[in-house]
Amino acid sequence: MIVPSIDIMDGQAVQLVGGKTKVLDAGDPVPLAERFRLAGEIAVIDLDASLGRGSNADVIRELVKIAPCRVGGGIRDEDAARRWLDDGAARIILGTAAEPDLLAKLPAERVIAALDAMHGEVVVEGWQKATGRGVLERMEELRGLVGGFLVTFVELEGRLEGTALDRVEELVRTAGGARVTVAGGITTTEEIARLDRLGADGQVGMAIYTGKLHLADALAAPFSSDRPDGLWPTVVSDELGAALGLAYSSPESLREAVDTRRGVYYSRSRGELWRKGDTSGAVQELLRIDADCDRDALRFTVRQRGAGFCHEDTWTCWGEGFGLGGLERRLAQRLQHAPSGSYTARLHGDPRLLEAKLLEEAGELARAAGKEEVRWEAADLIYFTLVAMARAGVSLSDVEDELERRSLRVTRSRGDAKK
Repeated sequence: MIVPSIDIMDGQAVQLVGGKTKVLDAGDPVPLAERFRLAGEIAVIDLDASLGRGSNADVIRELVKIAPCRVGGGIRDEDAARRWLDDGAARIILGTAAEPDLLAKLPAERVIAALDAMHGEVVVEGWQKATGRGVLERMEELRGLVGGFLVTFVELEGRLEGTALDRVEELVRTAGGARVTVAGGITTTEEIARLDRLGADGQVGMAIYTGKLHLADALAAPFSSDRPDGLWPTVVSDELGAALGLAYSSPESLREAVDTRRGVYYSRSRGELWRKGDTSGAVQELLRIDADCDRDALRFTVRQRGAGFCHEDTWTCWGEGFGLGGLERRLAQRLQHAPSGSYTARLHGDPRLLEAKLLEEAGELARAAGKEEVRWEAADLIYFTLVAMARAGVSLSDVEDELERRSLRVTRSRGDAKK
């Protein structure tokens, strides 16, 4: 699969050739991150920090909130590594600092070792200094200490002349269980598909920025279909992971979905693109596109608006849905249409009453004993919590995102009760 990349210098997204010459200034990196997040993880490199002449940390912290980011550039010690992991980086990319003593102190699955190679020899200090050590030799030294390797073919970087596919199979074999990501010169969908077949990912920057490679085409490069019409079955899910229905995607619909960041599919009955919500108003904001393990089915994660996905005006094609997501939607409707004087309206309009009930139910849950009593009191507390969230405009998805960010922290607090 692909890993879109954003290199940052002076707060702006840029592209360099050979690590030296700036050939493209792509401006504010935020819109790029919002678009690239459709593909999953993105690589964000602080070039100023890497070169020791400043930092773009504040900019990158904003990007980490938008998309799962692999953060690299200038991370040279344990404190810096832990700060980025605590700040929400999905993974960190270490260059010259990727030594066994440091790696042993970090969670291996969250660390990628960057190996910049000029004709097979590792280079450092902004690609300016040769080390005399080969890439394969370096991988063998670090194998088992990191969850991934980023191998950049420096002589090909930014030149749009193709990548070194002939070297990838040996890199993957040497990496053992660590995932290999290749950067440098990737220009075509054929290269991305071949990398995927070899068990590697392709980190792509210049080709996407210049329009030589469409993001949707890069995403679709490894996809296959066993259908006569060549379409990809597409499971559509909401932000909580609940399946809304089944649709189908084509190369054309995928490009339109990526370009508009909306739920756009291919209608088999009409033989044309289907832009969800154009007539019903139930528009979908597209958040992410994933392929399954066999690369022959997709999942669109969307933020659903309106009555829902189904043409029968239900949230899912199997009815209104259930679980906390269904409860959240029903509660929102009740709050919107609650008659004056009803208990729901009182809770929504009286912060002190809601506060009292939250404290009361939290205390009862803390004192509950036995499965049945805990279940009962937990249900009460969750209900009042959902009311408090609705009053503040906070969704379950927002809370999930916050919990996910917290789970990425490697520095743990004591968790003592406040006095």
